[in-house]
Amino acid sequence: MSYSKRHSIFHFRSALLLALTSIWLYACQTSTEPHTPGYEYVSLETGSFRVYDVTEQRFALNGPPVTQTYQLREITTDSPIDLANGSAFRIERYRRANEQEPWQPDSVSSVRIADDQLIRTENNVAYVKLLFPPTDQLQWNGNAYNTLGEDTYQLRNTGQPFSVLNQTFPETATVIQQNDSTLVNQDKRLEVYARNVGLIYREKVQLQFCSSTPVCVGKAQIDYGIRYYMWLRSYGKL
Repeated sequence: MSYSKRHSIFHFRSALLLALTSIWLYACQTSTEPHTPGYEYVSLETGSFRVYDVTEQRFALNGPPVTQTYQLREITTDSPIDLANGSAFRIERYRRANEQEPWQPDSVSSVRIADDQLIRTENNVAYVKLLFPPTDQLQWNGNAYNTLGEDTYQLRNTGQPFSVLNQTFPETATVIQQNDSTLVNQDKRLEVYARNVGLIYREKVQLQFCSSTPVCVGKAQIDYGIRYYMWLRSYGKL
């Protein structure tokens, strides 16, 4: 075989190898979920965990308020099911009274990202927690995937710092789920997400004020309801 013929075969094989390598690399890249700005605000890495301090105060008509303080730990595990529009990640929640007590199983929920929406299912009820990419004043129906009626959420303070306990997170996004207050009730619900961490703060205040007599109207006298606060204490990877 002549030198020119061997040289041509060598170049042909090299070009073929390069083409096959390019196809393989392209297939690997396109087989993964495309990256959308803002996904870093959600912690969906298997084995990631978050520990929260919780204060919960419940009010009832026939008795004094009951206050509880405890800790919650959430662990992201492998996807239990594959859905038509993405995988649902299993979130295992554990609870303990304080740092000296062992963790006890509390509940299980699931989280998935579909159509640039963060959807969390708790007690068989799905909520749209966040939209991507996070943008100030962005609004959506948090109950779009359940039958509880429309509930408009709004994003605020995107990219702004937020402090929780002794930690300051430089880039966060606040979801205002509701912030209404009248003479007879108050409904304030919000969640704060930090880039590369996930949920760092949750607040839920739902109170019904006394309105049975003219004397108590407008006095913010609580008949029943709840105040609930959750702060991120620590996070990491198991």
